[in-house]
Amino acid sequence: MKMKKIVSGFAVVAFSTLALAACGGNNDKDTASSSSASSSEAAKPAEKEAGGDLKDGTYKLEEKNYDNGYRVVFDMTVKDGKITKSNYDYLNEDGKSKQKDADYEKSMKEKTKTGPKEYIPALNKSLEQTQNPDAVEVVTGATHSSENFKNYSQQLVQAAQAGDTKTIEIDNGAALKDGTYTLEEKNYSNGYRTVFNMTVADGKITESNFDMVDKDGKSKKDDADYEKNMKAKSGVGPKEYIEQLNKGLVEKGAPADVEVVTGATHSSHVFQTYAAQLVNAAEKGNTTAIQVDNIVTKN
Repeated sequence: MKMKKIVSGFAVVAFSTLALAACGGNNDKDTASSSSASSSEAAKPAEKEAGGDLKDGTYKLEEKNYDNGYRVVFDMTVKDGKITKSNYDYLNEDGKSKQKDADYEKSMKEKTKTGPKEYIPALNKSLEQTQNPDAVEVVTGATHSSENFKNYSQQLVQAAQAGDTKTIEIDNGAALKDGTYTLEEKNYSNGYRTVFNMTVADGKITESNFDMVDKDGKSKKDDADYEKNMKAKSGVGPKEYIEQLNKGLVEKGAPADVEVVTGATHSSHVFQTYAAQLVNAAEKGNTTAIQVDNIVTKN
């Protein structure tokens, strides 16, 4: 399902540098493809080697505005430092779940082979199993909803890292405010971490600088060995896919519309999620640098 505009849900919380739990790992998973709802059955949590611990509590997120008659409501429960319950859903103005909309289910299933009754429970279950939004698999036929889920679940994980139980309100669809918006990962994965800045002028994204740098600040695009090895395996390397993703965001103007680069699937999803977080910051006009306390798992 493609929403009019996927809002990636970056929420402002009560500390100056935001520690967003997000995509751990960089591109060693880049040949992975989207999954079906049933494939999440086998998902298991990986051992964490970096990323802030979760504090017990119930964390909530809600979209402010309806899109195609629905808005997201999401709550996540943490107990003993683990995600024990994920309740992601779309509700209409009467509070009725999209999972109970028989016409919508039928129409979507005819087009994409899946509907809200299938993909919403699959996404919730995947988060409970993997304990990491980045590890939640994209459901085939519900790509945009999956990306939306990954983004919002990351925000709830971020809130849980901070122990902030205040409901996160997403002002989805708001106009972008001019400025430069920045995001950086805190933790290195496979020797690299993401740095990203996005410029908005006259309400439009005019510049996108997504990159991955090592401890010396050197870009992965300049790593000749990495480029050679990845290109041999997947047909594309950092020099190609990073440029394509940045160009795609400026041209399309919306993270959800940026095409996934074949052979760099995982990096494309990381880009979409972080770009969406920057878009949400721009919707609020919040230029505070976002530090992502990204979850990194052992290979």
